[in-house]
Amino acid sequence: MAKNLFTNKTIFITGGTGSFGSFFVKKILGLNPKKIIVFSRDEDKQYWLQNELKNERARLKFVIGDVREKSSLLKAMRTPVDILIHAAALKQIPSTEYNIIEAVKTNILGAQNVVDASIDAQVGKVLSISTDKAVEPINVMGMTKGLQERIFTLGNKQRGKVKTKFASVRYGNVVNSRGSVIPLFKKQIEAGGPVTITDKRMTRFILTLEDATGLVLDALKDMVGGEVFIPKVRPLKVYDLAKVMIDELKPKNKSIVEIGIRPGEKLHETLISPIESIRSFKKRNYYVVLPQIDLRSIGHTYKLPTFKKKEFRYSSDIGPFMTKGEIKRKLKQEKIF
Repeated sequence: MAKNLFTNKTIFITGGTGSFGSFFVKKILGLNPKKIIVFSRDEDKQYWLQNELKNERARLKFVIGDVREKSSLLKAMRTPVDILIHAAALKQIPSTEYNIIEAVKTNILGAQNVVDASIDAQVGKVLSISTDKAVEPINVMGMTKGLQERIFTLGNKQRGKVKTKFASVRYGNVVNSRGSVIPLFKKQIEAGGPVTITDKRMTRFILTLEDATGLVLDALKDMVGGEVFIPKVRPLKVYDLAKVMIDELKPKNKSIVEIGIRPGEKLHETLISPIESIRSFKKRNYYVVLPQIDLRSIGHTYKLPTFKKKEFRYSSDIGPFMTKGEIKRKLKQEKIF
């Protein structure tokens, strides 16, 4: 099914040289796309990705541009685009706490530029990559990503007679990505230890790049416009993650030191809030959260029950948690050790 989704199609990826974007590019090259447009503002990462994929040059187009500029998006969309994945974002929590307007420019105004340009260019399907921090946000990054989700949902009303569909995926930390704690732990261990964690009570959802890609493929296949797709994953305790990495990599200093919660950081993350849960559907591999606003496409496809639906919270502090053995297997799968 995924192969049919991309066969002879032109795919546009904003943030295409980031952790997810570069992995996704390599993944879908095997699914017979006609063209992949890699859009990002990092010329160095573009150079290295081009070099790595030099044998695929005919099917790849690298464009230096910024989602903050609608004109640069439209220029890159002169080639008709079938599917757009919006992965460009400012996502470092401490950094965005001290650079709020920069986060607004990229994560909010940039998202609106992607929506507007996609409608102008009549793109088929447009999918935004969001985060668990968008739910009940306490930090700038989460607040801006929450608004990004709303902007993409509203795009389904703003499109008029254009058939472009907009939806989002929302997930937690990705193993070995720039925003993950795993590279930090590994660097500390390789330096001899100790490992620092902000709070021993902290829990998180983690998934691999393969898991994230699978969710994106499911969303692209099933979306009608306006949904937020959320994976079914089990949480872990960050302390257990640190212990597993210490046991495997064996630093001289095996201690774990608490340093206190950083600005904008939560003890636990939530993928579905109670108020969202009454608008959610449980599917085989994922949940779907429907929007608060009225969308005709949603009403024709999803039928909410007429009885009062019981609320629930899908949060990282609610087990069952991943065991240390499961964490170890996940990290080995990603070649962390």
